[in-house]
Amino acid sequence: MLSFVLFEVSGGDGPWTPRQVYLYGPDGLPVPSEIALERDLLVCRKPTSDAAGLALQARLVSSAELGEDAGHPRETGPGPLGILSLRTCLLPERDEPYLLSLELARYRIMLFLNRLEDWGMADLPADGPIMARFESARRCFTEALVAQRADAQSSDARYGFSPRADRLARRALALGIDAGERLAMDKASKDMAARLAGSIYKAAVEAYEAATQETPPPEAAIIVAGTTGVTLPGKPTIGCSVNPTQFTDEQQRAVAATSDFVSVPMRWTDLEPAEGRYSFKNTDRWIEWAVRKARLPIVAGPIIDFRPRCAPDWLYIWENDYETLRQYIEEHLRQVVTRYRRTVARWTVASGLHVNGNFKLSFEQMMDLTRLCVARVKKLHPTAKVQLEITQPWGEYYASDRRSLPPHVYAEMLVQASVPVDAFALRLQLGQPLPGQAVRDLLEISSLLDHYASIERPLAITVLGAPSSPAPIERVDQQPLDPGFWRSPWSDTQQAEWLARVAALAASKPYVQSVCWQEIADPPPGQQPHEMPDGGLIGPTAQPKPGLRRLYELRQAIREGRVPAGIDL
Repeated sequence: MLSFVLFEVSGGDGPWTPRQVYLYGPDGLPVPSEIALERDLLVCRKPTSDAAGLALQARLVSSAELGEDAGHPRETGPGPLGILSLRTCLLPERDEPYLLSLELARYRIMLFLNRLEDWGMADLPADGPIMARFESARRCFTEALVAQRADAQSSDARYGFSPRADRLARRALALGIDAGERLAMDKASKDMAARLAGSIYKAAVEAYEAATQETPPPEAAIIVAGTTGVTLPGKPTIGCSVNPTQFTDEQQRAVAATSDFVSVPMRWTDLEPAEGRYSFKNTDRWIEWAVRKARLPIVAGPIIDFRPRCAPDWLYIWENDYETLRQYIEEHLRQVVTRYRRTVARWTVASGLHVNGNFKLSFEQMMDLTRLCVARVKKLHPTAKVQLEITQPWGEYYASDRRSLPPHVYAEMLVQASVPVDAFALRLQLGQPLPGQAVRDLLEISSLLDHYASIERPLAITVLGAPSSPAPIERVDQQPLDPGFWRSPWSDTQQAEWLARVAALAASKPYVQSVCWQEIADPPPGQQPHEMPDGGLIGPTAQPKPGLRRLYELRQAIREGRVPAGIDL
């Protein structure tokens, strides 16, 4: 059993009010557990005695809200950082509880130091803003360790931890997160410059030749021992997804101005709303426009996606008859790919099969269906690139559904089974009250991308998204599901700021081939969005949002071979 001391939970909405809580073990895999708040203790019961870490959502307040401590006036430190999902390190079981804020701060300091070493950035100036902020975090953390012992017998202490130790730890946590985000964006700026100049790819080719005594094929993806993931030639591409039910002049102009390619969804429920009756009209007009007028490449899919709004109602008849379901899937793949194989350059063949969330499949069926999707599209369209989409990439769902597959494990198993996937695609939508969309900080996002790069396949960010207005808190399984926000509540401006940094961060990675925003426009009033309410870059009245300008600026900067402005913190 693990237990954690929480301060300021009596009001029901304090910084540590437990939400979206789960335990994880080695390799970051969620583990089954029973977690309950017992007064001021968060008690976590698990079936084994192995070390585990705690993940939960927390509200990170500004230094002014934390009050003053010796050497730490209210004015020092970052402002509010938002409502974010955080982690502790792996912790051994013990009878005494841990101080939650202290363990969260410990993880941030560890993560910062690990990334500093992994990214080869140990030569950052000590008096620069990044290292100065980190050293302040480390000093506050050390003072919190001392305070928990010095004040252990004070009248307001809880289980040997004082409120002062908690305040110092929370200050260390905020400073550590701020330093980590600054580090992530500094790394992104440097890598973007090197990638656009071609020096990263040139160095990878030289290292490959030195190691193998062979010259790689021209423009080939390079894998070099000791580096993270593959190194791709050329520049990353920027795209945007369209909604086939909307086709306006404003949207066409916006896509043409901001995108190197057009992402066209192939939702089964839109293409075959009634069994055997296909309707391609809406999809055809976007593809015809992209090919004939805009002269833009097309990325299509996912073709198979079992999310509730993507699977047609009539298909549920066969959810318990796998062989018949498989036949319908195979026929649907044939219909779609055959129709569009002369126009589509890259297919997202399936999405989220590893989550096993709507149509319940066995492990063997999940793997068989994945092989079927890839093999069938490869056979029907041999010259196209094929990618598989990973949803809920942090894998929280696995803590409560052991019939699913952890996302990274799923991808690794496909590679080991020699399934011919050209790339893996990540769906990075944050800020919506749905499972897997809790907001993370920039260093966590950067670390996630590096984690998936270890599969040694190119990555595509097929769905990048955040809303432009706060989402309502919803209840899932009797628990409030608050998606959180980054730094300040979601607004048009905050969506744009988040887009500029996360899109640039992803595009800077040498293994990321493309970044695509989730949807170009919000639907008109009265029409339900496909992906995320207020997640478009054009409002429901055709008014452009600031995020559209930031996407345009990112694409222009990449075209001109320079780092986009305004992505630092």
